[in-house]
Amino acid sequence: MPDTPPFPRPLRLGTRSSPLAIAQVELVKAALLDAHGWAEDAVEIVPVTASGDKILDRPLADIGGKALWTKELDAWLLSGEIDAAVHSMKDVETIRPDDFIIAAMLPRADVRDSLVGAPSIDAIPHGGIFGTSSPRRSAQIRRLRPDLSITLFRGNVATRLGKLEAGVAHATLLAAAGLERLRQPEIGTPVPIDVMLPAPAQGAVGMETLRNNAIVRDLLAGIDDSATSDCVRAERAVLKALGGTCHSPIAALAQIDGGQIMIEAEILSPDGKEHVHEAQRIGRGDEEAAHAIGQKLLSQASPSLRALFEG
Repeated sequence: MPDTPPFPRPLRLGTRSSPLAIAQVELVKAALLDAHGWAEDAVEIVPVTASGDKILDRPLADIGGKALWTKELDAWLLSGEIDAAVHSMKDVETIRPDDFIIAAMLPRADVRDSLVGAPSIDAIPHGGIFGTSSPRRSAQIRRLRPDLSITLFRGNVATRLGKLEAGVAHATLLAAAGLERLRQPEIGTPVPIDVMLPAPAQGAVGMETLRNNAIVRDLLAGIDDSATSDCVRAERAVLKALGGTCHSPIAALAQIDGGQIMIEAEILSPDGKEHVHEAQRIGRGDEEAAHAIGQKLLSQASPSLRALFEG
C-alpha cells in the first residue's frame, strides 16, 4: 500500500533552474515517488535562478565561489519556502551552515570528465585554445599539454557548447554525468580516470534539508545510496583538510573496493608543473582517515603550492 505523504501539501524540492539541475531534480522526485509509493503530485519542484548562473563573464572564485550556487536555496530552506534543496555535490561548499545537513545522495553517475571538440587530449591542435573555468581542469590540461592556452568558459552546457561551435576554443571538458543526464552522452569522449582525476563529488546529486527537520530527513534517507554517500563524504573530507578555495586545483575520487574505500587525491599548481598525488585504502565512514590524506598532500607540496591552500 502506498505511504501517505506526511504533509497536507506537496514536498517541495528546491533547485537551480538550469536544464541540468532540472534533470537532476526530476531524478530525485522520481526516486521519492517510487520509494514511498506516492502519487505524482506529492512532490513539487521549485526552481530558482542562482547567482552563479547570472554572472558568466568572470571566474567563479572572483565573484563569491561555490556559495553562488547555494545561497538562494539556503535562504528558501531557512524561510520554509522549500523542504529540501537538490544540489550537484561538487558545487556545494565544503563547510556548510550548521542549520543544514546533506541527508541523502542518489546513486552516483559517471565520474569522468568528457572531452568535447577533439577525440582525445593529444588530438587538440598544437598551440590550440582550451576552454574551461575550472582551476582543476586548467591545471590538469596544462600538465598534459603545456602548449595549449586557456580561455574562460562559463555557463550551462548549452552555453559552453555554443562557444565551442563559435570557435572560441578548440576543445573543452564537461562532466560525463551531466551529458548523460541531459541525454547527450554522444557529444563527448570520456577521459580515463588515470589521465584526469575528477573533481571531488563529481557525478553525485545530493539532497540537503534543515538539520532539525526529522520528517524530511527520514523521507530523504529512504532514497540514499550508501556507497555514494560514503565515497563523496570521504572526498569532501579530503577537500576540507586542504582548505582550498575555488582557485585551488584539487581532484579526488573514492570508490568502494570490497568492504573498504580506495581513495585517490591530487593537488596541482595552476600551471600544472607541480603535481602531488596520494592513494590509500580507508574504512567506510572513516572521514578522519580521509582528512589525513589531504593533510599528507599538503605536507608533500612545495611552499608555493602549499600557499594556494593556506590563504
